Amino acid sequence: MNIEKLKDIAKDIRIDIIEMLSESKSGHPGGSLSIADILTVLYFEEMNVKVEEPKWEDRDRLVLSKGHAAPGLYAALSEKGYFPKEELKSLRKYKSRLQGHPDMNKTSGVDMSTGSLGQGLSVANGIALSGKLDKKDYRVYTIIGDGELQEGQIWEAVMSTAHYNLDNLVAFVDLNGLQIDGSNEEVMNVNPVDKKFEAFGWNVLVIDGHNLEEIKEALDKARGIKGKPTAIIAKTIKGKGVSFMENQASWHGTAPNQEQKIQALNELKGGE
Repeated sequence: MNIEKLKDIAKDIRIDIIEMLSESKSGHPGGSLSIADILTVLYFEEMNVKVEEPKWEDRDRLVLSKGHAAPGLYAALSEKGYFPKEELKSLRKYKSRLQGHPDMNKTSGVDMSTGSLGQGLSVANGIALSGKLDKKDYRVYTIIGDGELQEGQIWEAVMSTAHYNLDNLVAFVDLNGLQIDGSNEEVMNVNPVDKKFEAFGWNVLVIDGHNLEEIKEALDKARGIKGKPTAIIAKTIKGKGVSFMENQASWHGTAPNQEQKIQALNELKGGE
């Protein structure tokens, strides 16, 4: 798929994020918008999946470790065709299968229930190790928040991934620099992220997490690495695409009101 088409998909995902959060009146826009480009490349370029067979055992898997960014995942899954876009309006509503964090038992296309920060990489390790033991060719991807790196379990998992030579696993770090209480540096400094992963024996790539070509190239490089996992440190902007949300920690978990929704959609749609 060409870059322009991928850009259109990423824009549509961002539009859906804003619309569903405005409808639900709660949720997490900042970190959902920051991973829209990564999700676009994964689902529309990289991952081998079958929409008509969501539980296909040879599919590639995605573990959204930062589960609060579920609106981004739901928008991508809907865009891919796992369920109708109309269902996005049910986000966080009673009896909806699209709750504030992903549920693999209810939502088509969700590979792992997540939400408790720090656990996603451990789960991804288990899936990747299982693939190795079963001699499967599927690959495992996980998206970790940079604030999430403050969890000790992450580093236990980082050690395990390298120890078991899980070269079928790729971890994206959404390095947007902000978390709910402010900047990472103020709350608990996690830098230098790339050097830390390298010290644990990972192959590390640092990219612009909003440059679709760089995301594609990094994933291509990761496929060629044997004997070690790859961490893609994606430098992103929290709230990417909406001017008043960008680089603002206050938009970590605040839904836009009607006026803000209109402004955000006007910006995202541009000259449409």
